[in-house]
Amino acid sequence: MNAIKYVVVEAAASLWRDRRSGALSIVTISAALFVLGALLLVTWNVEQSLSQWSAAAEMSVYVNDGASAEARAGIEHLLAESDLVADREYVSKDDALVRFRRDFTDLALVTTEFAANPFPASFEVRLRPGGHYAAGVVDLAGRLGAAPGVADVRYDRRWIERVASAVSLIRGIGLGIVWIFVVAATLTVGNVVRLACFARRDELEIARLVGAPWFYVRGPFVVEGVLQGGVGALFALAVLWVAYSAGSAGYGELAAGVLGVDAVRFLPVGYTALLVCGGMVVGCVGGIFAARTAREPVAGRL
Repeated sequence: MNAIKYVVVEAAASLWRDRRSGALSIVTISAALFVLGALLLVTWNVEQSLSQWSAAAEMSVYVNDGASAEARAGIEHLLAESDLVADREYVSKDDALVRFRRDFTDLALVTTEFAANPFPASFEVRLRPGGHYAAGVVDLAGRLGAAPGVADVRYDRRWIERVASAVSLIRGIGLGIVWIFVVAATLTVGNVVRLACFARRDELEIARLVGAPWFYVRGPFVVEGVLQGGVGALFALAVLWVAYSAGSAGYGELAAGVLGVDAVRFLPVGYTALLVCGGMVVGCVGGIFAARTAREPVAGRL
């Protein structure tokens, strides 16, 4: 415990002594983790919405006006025998008109000017949730589209998959940018800690000469890197929270309406802990590489 206390105290003291140069590495780590946190915040909320949309995915099978009872029965049979269909409902032309007037009250008067009912009859189908059904849904839509009496088939899963693909692409691009920031942060931490090593090279040489263990010599520099990473991560989370709060106050309801959720939420505890641990790991790696400087013998240079 005394050794750990010594290492932490020395690391904190060194970080405070070199606070100007240490601020550079902290800001670099914060920038990397802020970008990562913003990426996680956006994609996590979108993925939550996608899971809700997927659970409530529907398929609309529009029926021709002149379709016979046998054609409607054939469509009903295709839906009944499919394991992908959780529920189905036949909506007649009159029912479709009533729904439109109920859901769009501002346009209800417009429908009174129609010479005939323009809304087609349809089968409203609720699909079972699960991404592994995607291929089966495409096959079912193809068979329904080829069935007699069917005018068109539209289903939510198609655009849900497109949104999911777009999210994956954005995540990939964002992670590439984050990796660049992480490498820059690691190098910055390493250089800052290495400067601290050079500044204390006489002290380190004396510690070696008296037989101090490598943990006492190198430990403070590694812990200094960890502290820089931890402080940078906390700073990034604070800035991200301020940005989230400001955006939520101004556009939270709009974003929630677009995503179809109750509210846009901040990152869960697991993600925030991951960001803090990630910052500490980045700082630790930079500190380890920089602490290798302490292994170079100073006596040979005297």
